[in-house]
Amino acid sequence: MVSDTLTEVQDVEETVVEETPAPAPEVEAPKAEAPAPKAEKPKAGRPKSTAKKTRTVELTLTVTGTAEGEWQADLVHGTQRVVSGLVIPAIAVAKAAKELHESIAEGIEGVLEAARDQHRTRMEELEAELAKVKAQLAELSE
Repeated sequence: MVSDTLTEVQDVEETVVEETPAPAPEVEAPKAEAPAPKAEKPKAGRPKSTAKKTRTVELTLTVTGTAEGEWQADLVHGTQRVVSGLVIPAIAVAKAAKELHESIAEGIEGVLEAARDQHRTRMEELEAELAKVKAQLAELSE
């Protein structure tokens, strides 16, 4: 008798489950409240740093020089040009290069030495021309 009652209860439950339509899902409007925090899972690897993250600044300094020893600088901050075509002395470029790195200093020193040689050659030509003009002037003065 107990087994007959149990079978009847099971049959009724199956019938109820089969005959009851599934309820339509309710659509709720998003609530203005913040979502419930999710349980954090421990991450494998390094622990999270407590140090403050520093903001990086992108500055691009371009220094250009000619064989004659004329130097210019351009400075760009992000995409905005801050300085364009600023004339700078060769000695300032040489000092800055030495402060930055030996390899940079060597490369710039080579360019500066070539400019010095070119200026020495031009000076010797001008001195020779000046001597020639002085001699011609002396002939005319006698």
